[in-house]
Amino acid sequence: MELPRPSLAAPARLTILVGCFVTAICALLATVGADADWLAALGREIAHTWSIPGGVPFATASSAGWHNVPVLGELIFHALQAGVGTRGLVLAQLAAVVACLWLLSADLRRAGVADAPAALVLFLTAFAAAPALLIVRSQLFSLAFFPLLMLLLREEARRPSCRVWLLVPLAALWSNLHGGVLLGIAVAVAYLLLSRARQEPLVAAGVLAGMIAALFATPALAQTADYYRGVIGSQAAAHGEGMWRPLSLSAPFDVVFLVAAIPLVVLALRSKPALWEVVVTAGLAVTAVRASRNEVWLALFVAVPAARALAGSRQWRASVPRLAAVAVAGLLVLAAVAGLVRTPTASGASPRLLREAATVAGRTPILADGVDAEQLALAGHRILIGNPLDAFSSREQRLYLDWLAGRPAGDVEATRVRVVLVALHSVAQRRLARRSDFRELARDVRAVLYVRSKNHTSGTDN
Repeated sequence: MELPRPSLAAPARLTILVGCFVTAICALLATVGADADWLAALGREIAHTWSIPGGVPFATASSAGWHNVPVLGELIFHALQAGVGTRGLVLAQLAAVVACLWLLSADLRRAGVADAPAALVLFLTAFAAAPALLIVRSQLFSLAFFPLLMLLLREEARRPSCRVWLLVPLAALWSNLHGGVLLGIAVAVAYLLLSRARQEPLVAAGVLAGMIAALFATPALAQTADYYRGVIGSQAAAHGEGMWRPLSLSAPFDVVFLVAAIPLVVLALRSKPALWEVVVTAGLAVTAVRASRNEVWLALFVAVPAARALAGSRQWRASVPRLAAVAVAGLLVLAAVAGLVRTPTASGASPRLLREAATVAGRTPILADGVDAEQLALAGHRILIGNPLDAFSSREQRLYLDWLAGRPAGDVEATRVRVVLVALHSVAQRRLARRSDFRELARDVRAVLYVRSKNHTSGTDN
């Protein structure tokens, strides 16, 4: 006999506790990573000049012809940085995490999942998506929009309605914030073609056409396609480097992802999901293996069908007393507040070392890696090249990636500058330390500052 669905009115105490716990951990440990500060730097340029630059103004390597699409996201990042500094980005990240957890919990409840399996799945999902939740990057916008898309699609799959047309403005707004909209549209296409088109082919076709048109509702208009083509075809994406590196058993976060995600995927497939959900799960699994930055989307997508499998195995009952739940939730909220008032965890070079690098460089560009390059750009200094890396030619991208990886082909990058700021103990730093044409000027616990020796004007040492 089929077990009855749990009442949606039943208290979701365990789910709330897990949500509070994850939020508190994120507030305490969140840090700003690479692919965040460049948005604020470009947003500042746009806000000050009231125009969209035709390239990357803070880099000297040529980026002419690059079409800037996520302008709204850049302006938001600039407003956050200008308002409360790095803490503003952490606040935005925490807001995105709360939205993500709330939307996912709402999706679980609407699917009729009881409190206990919903809490367990929410916990496993947070573990699988840990890097995306803990590290502030431009994808924080997609952390909120992707669960919203899933909630809308699954609600439409259960009870088709005219709300499906909300996918069009959702795509338009999302496209102006983050490139994750491409993945969102791909998921929507799977639902529209494999599910909705069977019942309402004209509606499915209309919504699909509207979403594709909405993708181009950016300042770049028709050139929006060039922007996304550049992102997908970048050297980092093509060769699996940087944030595009494939899943690896030598990466701790990837191991955590596998431990949490594999049971979720198995449970999701056991729940007998709809064809479109199976297709999306397979597609997201492939993207997660090819680029670890996509692991979060697979974890978020399979959460609901995985919870359905657990809910169907036996009747789950929450046993957390109301008073205890309120007390624990209150403590976790206090922990989250404490995390918000703290100074965000530092990454990259210290402000002192950044200022020293800028002083020594003068009007010349600085070669720096990852977070350091973005922090220099945010402070108004010139860099040779940095994020958004896809704005530059393939040759420039390749040279920079080779330098970051410590490959001999990248040595030419250092010959183009007088000052180099590089992460301590990185392969690029170890290779630079062996060169005779650069000498160490200063360092802190995270980075080393090098300047070109006066008796060297060019050349490299292998």
